[in-house]
Order: sequence, then C-alpha cells, then structure tokens
Amino acid sequence: RLVESGGGSVQAGGSLRLSCEASGHQYNVGSYCMAWFRQAPGKEREGVAALDSNSDGTKKYAESVKGRFTISRDKSKTTLYLEMNDLKPEDTGMYYCAAEVGMGWIQSRGLKEAEYRYWGQGTQVTVSS
Repeated sequence: RLVESGGGSVQAGGSLRLSCEASGHQYNVGSYCMAWFRQAPGKEREGVAALDSNSDGTKKYAESVKGRFTISRDKSKTTLYLEMNDLKPEDTGMYYCAAEVGMGWIQSRGLKEAEYRYWGQGTQVTVSS
C-alpha cells in the first residue's frame, strides 16, 4: 500500500514536499522503481519524476519540472519524496505515487503510467497565482 501526504494550497513561487510511504508490504522503496504522477482536472495523468532502484539511483524528470522538482527516497523509512519548488499554477493537480518491481528502465519508460502496477490514492496540490 502506498500512502501520499504533503499536498496543500500554496501561492505561486512557493514550495511543497510530498511524501509517499509504503506500508503493509515486506518491501522498501529501495527495491522498486518509484515515480510521481499528476493529473489536472480534465487532463490525462502525466509522469512528473521517476527514480530507479539501481545503484546509481537514476532519475528522470518531465521537462516542465526540471530544475524545480527533486525526487528522492529514504530507504530506511520506506518513503519516497518529491520536493517541489517555485511552484506554478500549472502544477496544480492530484499527485500520485507509483511503484513497480525492477531496475534499469527509468530512463526509457519511467514516466509512462502503464509501467506501474502499484498506486497510491493521491494528494491534492493547488497553486494559486
């Protein structure tokens, strides 16, 4: 089970830190490729950031968030994070955490929704101008 938290309402230019905690399973986020997706009203869900479980911890970001968002994980606490800075109104949406077993595929497929079997329920982020 994946449980997101940390969403909220902020002004443009503000920051938020999302968390995704894995619970109820005997695994930690270090064994899974993990990602953050978001869905704005009336739009399809899109990949925002992904993190490989390989030793390099390869990361992939959507062009729209590069330089502003940072994905990371805390293996000991089975938690995935998304640090979001310089938020813009277009960042508004429901943010979802996703996970899938394996490694080495984040660069090629990490932001594709169909690659992930495990999903959280989402946390809402609203950015006002």
